[in-house]
Amino acid sequence: MADINLQEIHDFMISIAKQAGERIVSAKPTTQGSGSKKNSVDLVTETDQAVEALISSSLREKYPTFEFMGEETYKPGDKISPAPTFICDPIDGTTNFVHRYPYVSISLGLAIDLEPTVGIVYNPFTQTLYSAIKGHGAYLNQTTRLPLSPPTPLETLNTCLVAVEWGSDRSGNDFRVKSETFSRLAGTREEGGGMVHGLRSFGSAALNLCGVASGGLDIYWEAGCWAWDVCAGWVILKEAGGIMVDANPGNWEPRVDERRYMAVRGGEGQKEIVDEFWGLVEGAFEVGI
Repeated sequence: MADINLQEIHDFMISIAKQAGERIVSAKPTTQGSGSKKNSVDLVTETDQAVEALISSSLREKYPTFEFMGEETYKPGDKISPAPTFICDPIDGTTNFVHRYPYVSISLGLAIDLEPTVGIVYNPFTQTLYSAIKGHGAYLNQTTRLPLSPPTPLETLNTCLVAVEWGSDRSGNDFRVKSETFSRLAGTREEGGGMVHGLRSFGSAALNLCGVASGGLDIYWEAGCWAWDVCAGWVILKEAGGIMVDANPGNWEPRVDERRYMAVRGGEGQKEIVDEFWGLVEGAFEVGI
């Protein structure tokens, strides 16, 4: 990795993300001709596909020896190799995009030896850019270091704001685990719940991770998303002092492609808050196992 200029790659990734962002904000989102991949809530638009084509062609031209994995060109069985690999979600928050709700991002990461190393998350509607290089800190709009304010200690769940997502699987074990865990997180302490300040479902994994990195969210818990949803935000989170653990209890070192994630912001008490959260998880996710 010593001969790879991460700063140059970071800067080029930002330029490509901003080009892609111009296409997104000028588009008229429609699922006609594209539709849904799995069910009526797992949407894909022509813009998703066009933006990924723009990003992948630009990156391959500039870095022809690097590999590329994108949501719209992924095929079942594809694996991330140890080689430098760009990992891209062209529109993270497609449902928001279709509804013109501006919580939408381009998630563009670089993994080396399977480790998230460079991350770019760009919301083209608000022109908000999060970026990070491993070992060099995380930034908002390239000027403000994250987190946005000195982190306060993490005390107990009843002081936390937690991001969660329903996802597109609406039946089976994993849907049950989510539903019952959401209820326990919101429930009163007297009845064994977490009594969290609130549960938020915004619809973009990458931006949720950036929210935790910034310090506005304390925790983000999710299963069912993919490496392209989290690779970029993972770097930003860790460079801001946060940690990523498994959504299932017990695993402190998840892989980027494991599909189960829990992000915790920076601050004292991370281990204790993870242990408390894991104690409220109802069962275990099967996805990624």
